[in-house]
Amino acid sequence: MKKTFLLAMLCAAIGLSAQKSAVTLKEAIKEQKYRSKGVWGVTSMQDGKHYTTLVRTKEGIKVLKSEYSTGKQVDVLFDGTRFPEIKQIATYTLSPDEQQILIHAQQESIYRRSTKAIYYVYDIEDKSVVKVSDNKISAPVFSHSGQNIAYVYKNNIYYFDIEDKKTTQVTQDGQDDKIINGIADWVYEEEFYLFRTLEWSLDDEYIVYQKFEEQEVKKFSMDIYGQGLYPSDLTFKYPKAGETNSKVSLFAYELDNEKTNQIQFEGMNEDVYIARFSFSPNGNLVFTTLNRHQNDLKLWTIDIETADESKAKVFLTERSNTYIEVNDYLTFLKDGSFLWLSEKDGYNHIYHHNPDGTLINQLTSGPWEVTDFYGIDPNGETAYFQSTQDGSINRTLATVDIISGAVSRLTNKIGTNSAYFSATMDFHIRVFHNVDTPPQYALVKTKTKKVIRVLEDNKALNQQKDKHYFAKKEFEVLKLSNGSEVNSWMMKPQNFDAKKSYPVLMFVYGGPGSQTVANRWYSGHDYFFLNLVEKGYIVVSVDNTGTGFKGADFKKKTYKELGKYEIADQIAAAQLLGTRSYINQDRIGIFGWSFGGFMTLLGVSKGAEIFKTGISVAPVTSWRFYDSIYTERYMQTPNENSAGYDTNSPINHVDKIKNNFLLIHGSGDDNVHFQNSMRIVSKLIEADKQFEQFVYPDKNHGIYGGNTRYHLYQMMEKFLQANL
Repeated sequence: MKKTFLLAMLCAAIGLSAQKSAVTLKEAIKEQKYRSKGVWGVTSMQDGKHYTTLVRTKEGIKVLKSEYSTGKQVDVLFDGTRFPEIKQIATYTLSPDEQQILIHAQQESIYRRSTKAIYYVYDIEDKSVVKVSDNKISAPVFSHSGQNIAYVYKNNIYYFDIEDKKTTQVTQDGQDDKIINGIADWVYEEEFYLFRTLEWSLDDEYIVYQKFEEQEVKKFSMDIYGQGLYPSDLTFKYPKAGETNSKVSLFAYELDNEKTNQIQFEGMNEDVYIARFSFSPNGNLVFTTLNRHQNDLKLWTIDIETADESKAKVFLTERSNTYIEVNDYLTFLKDGSFLWLSEKDGYNHIYHHNPDGTLINQLTSGPWEVTDFYGIDPNGETAYFQSTQDGSINRTLATVDIISGAVSRLTNKIGTNSAYFSATMDFHIRVFHNVDTPPQYALVKTKTKKVIRVLEDNKALNQQKDKHYFAKKEFEVLKLSNGSEVNSWMMKPQNFDAKKSYPVLMFVYGGPGSQTVANRWYSGHDYFFLNLVEKGYIVVSVDNTGTGFKGADFKKKTYKELGKYEIADQIAAAQLLGTRSYINQDRIGIFGWSFGGFMTLLGVSKGAEIFKTGISVAPVTSWRFYDSIYTERYMQTPNENSAGYDTNSPINHVDKIKNNFLLIHGSGDDNVHFQNSMRIVSKLIEADKQFEQFVYPDKNHGIYGGNTRYHLYQMMEKFLQANL
């Protein structure tokens, strides 16, 4: 008896000593204890031998110059501590000649990508500072000579002569809610990832810009409660699906004679999107248009010196039976030929075209996708890219020979690899991380793949990982009863016991081309999940049909029927998981944000028999309420596809809800409007369905700031403990 008792005590002691401490919400979210370090503001200098980075200290920021060959710092280009009059420095931009630095200070967000700020030009040689404007301005950009800076103020374009300190107004017609020059309207910013829509021609003789005429676009308004006695009213132009968009056009302003010409092209007066524009090496303007259905893409070119005499010409057309997504990877070679990324063979790959658009060669191919494109070497012989060659959940760095099409790997570590390349591609800063490894930043010689120097290894975070329980994401391909094969990960509690039965929370996003199942380090909601597994939950995420990086057929199957196939996969996955002995099939919940909030509402309605509860944050409740560019890309317009809009909208399935769920939204959400939640709440009341709701006053789609995110996660945890 004594021996048995002592042995049991010894085993218990060993078990306790092996127990790791929990990752708590307070440590992870409020104290940012597990935040990884990085190398920020990386910019290659034109010589390909040096790069700049941004370093923040309590005293201020510094812009450092380092050499690629050693990774050692060789100069301080800007020392913010010497300029106490420049308040709240955010970031920097080098001028094209690298003799000046544009300093962004007192930066203020407008929408998701748009900002306005006070800007200063710092001369590196004489260490002097010039203020561009006393006003907060937007979208500043150096001319190629570095002599001028163009920018936008109150919807009009100006340019500032740095040496003469003279400001010239380019446009006169900018007006709130009517005309925008040089920056994008709300929907272009959100869905085409545009903010600045003005550029200097290569010879600095022209400023080319987009004009948005939004007079006919309907307004959306939100109450901003703030701290005052009365709330204020925020209104902005927001085209919902099927409604009128801004009329968008291209103009070229000639500085010498102050003359403005509109860029003419066939179909310019139709309902088209001008999604991108830039300049080819010969100085011609190149721009991309899409029809409203976004299934007919054209690349155009024009000599802007003849813009008042001729129309632009099409040099590439691409069409699809579903939709085409715009990319930023159009790259010209010295001979005028160009590289272009397309999904036309079913996967996203690199194609080499003649100047007239005819195909020379498909450079990459296979059942994997190019996920990022970094550029070509100065000789035009090799292209550098990121791909899913190691599986859709991983990212690999590779090269392709532009003549032979031979593909070579630059990385062998399995996980997420990305890079910042030097201007000559001779060096790169490689960033690697996976579920086991925090981000590692290494300076690498590209041809030999030799690591010159490790710039950041997050050693301290690795030590934290050794002390605390970081539940590992276990990856698995689930073969579902409906025929789908989907990627998933699972996080299990510490000291997991397969003989026990655990509750499960399924985390979903599920939107077109998205991915939650990826071999990368913890971020975002992961720290909330780590806290949940400590409380005895299993957390699972599944990338349903319609998500990305597994080919066009898998991604585009949901076309015109958003929600149908996606929720079918989530329900089938939950049913499959429920057959496992260690999962309590009566305690499966679902949580999602934005598109994931939409999916969660479908889960607690269409999947009411399988999902005991759900947490829906900032959900779309009907695609009729969402913006034109995103929604119509996948659904066409409501008039053309009424059934597609309504059949799978959660607002039309509230009668199926059987269990309690939590609905969360920010009242200041300019993206997925609070209207979505209010409309479904009315339906829920009418159907006599009980639920819980929480509103974050004035918070946008991200629901963050101050104590907000910490409060949100605590509330969600308490709700799950009470309902799952």
